[in-house]
Amino acid sequence: MYIKRFVFNPLEENTYLVIDEKTKHCLIIDAGCLSTIEKQTFADYIKNHELIVDRVLNTHLHLDHCFGNHFIKETFGVGPEAHKEDESLLDFMNAHAAIFGIECNEKPQPLSGYLNEGDIITIGNSSFRVIHIPGHSKGSIAFYSESENTLFSGDSLFKGGIGRTDLPRGSYSDLTRNLIQKIMILPDETEIYSGHGEISTIGDERDSNPYV
Repeated sequence: MYIKRFVFNPLEENTYLVIDEKTKHCLIIDAGCLSTIEKQTFADYIKNHELIVDRVLNTHLHLDHCFGNHFIKETFGVGPEAHKEDESLLDFMNAHAAIFGIECNEKPQPLSGYLNEGDIITIGNSSFRVIHIPGHSKGSIAFYSESENTLFSGDSLFKGGIGRTDLPRGSYSDLTRNLIQKIMILPDETEIYSGHGEISTIGDERDSNPYV
């Protein structure tokens, strides 16, 4: 399994391609490409490497993580999946962009399916388990692979920090409780690929993150 990271849009969001190198099938996690150049860069990488997009997954549906969903659906024919609790956020994507001073005329892409606690997502010989961790948003989820020692945490857990909880439907108590009960119990060597910033590990966050 190979993970390719892109940093997109003015909020510097991490978009990930999770690639099975044998079959060239891939998952897209949090398609944040917004500008024409970003969209072209992302599409060119997929096409030039002859990748096959299996699924488009969202850790949550705040605007910066789903700007590119409509483009991906139009280009590769695969619609996004997320937790149902975040679905209503799509109605406010462009309005929220304006609050952040981001020009956005993207069409919010309706969800093609829902992701729930315990769902298993496979790519090649690897599998990821969906972990529901509300707090940053009601529908925030993470994707964890035990065999790959990999966690995609979205905006719930960062290197040295946690996600904002002052946004609508956020909850600091929910987020910290869910992180402690569901995420910090994972093995120390688990690599954390977050929605912003650099890679960390569960062990490093257990030792140094003041919130968990």
